[in-house]
Amino acid sequence: MENDDSDRYRAPALDKGLDILELLASVDGGLTQAEISKRLDRSPNEFYRMLDRLVRRGYVTRIDGDRYSLTLKLFGLAQLHAPVRRLASYATPLMRELANNSRQANQLAVFDRGSAVVVAQQEAPEYWGISIRVGSHISLFDTGSGHVLLAFRSPEEREMMISEHVKSRSEVVLSDDFYARLDQIRERGYEMMASIQTAGVYNLSAPVLGPDGKGIAALTVPYITLVNSPAAPDITKTISLLVETARQLSLLAGSDVTPSAD
Repeated sequence: MENDDSDRYRAPALDKGLDILELLASVDGGLTQAEISKRLDRSPNEFYRMLDRLVRRGYVTRIDGDRYSLTLKLFGLAQLHAPVRRLASYATPLMRELANNSRQANQLAVFDRGSAVVVAQQEAPEYWGISIRVGSHISLFDTGSGHVLLAFRSPEEREMMISEHVKSRSEVVLSDDFYARLDQIRERGYEMMASIQTAGVYNLSAPVLGPDGKGIAALTVPYITLVNSPAAPDITKTISLLVETARQLSLLAGSDVTPSAD
């Protein structure tokens, strides 16, 4: 009898872990260990060690004491592979055009394992400009990019992102005002805030939306007033240029839901 190629290199432990991840990805609100075993038609004891390892590696988290739910770690890993490279490639000419039209630098950031990560960056066309190196990890709580990445996700995803960020940074509990600000950003379609890190800089950030209308990246202009460049757009015009560029990137990403500046 011929061997079944699909079973020739079986890895039962790996299959068990993937079964759990695929099951948890298909439900909202998580599942208990007993519910997982029932749905996968196996003994609960078979999953105890596997669930423990998935929790320790950050792919699964425990909620409400005894329920297991996916974290955003898989989402973050996926973001840093081919889709993000394609997005950065598509974004490059649009980011260059934005830099030339605004006379400002700009950068593109995505969420990855508790931080906003810069995946593409465009220098200002003239001598002065503020830029952040590609690969830099920046805060979700006190940057324009971080605010936009949080604002344009579902409440459940937002909480998981915040949980991962707090875990990696050990920062304080957020106030109701912070959540209200995220809702305001989502409503108006962009963020404008004085930089916490650099005096005289305003973070202008707009979302790049995916096919489901959720934010997959944040496009940010660290705006500085160019005293010796009278032809440079003011901050209001720069916001319009930024939002339009983010809209074009969203269309390239397959979205037909694109917020516009008020």
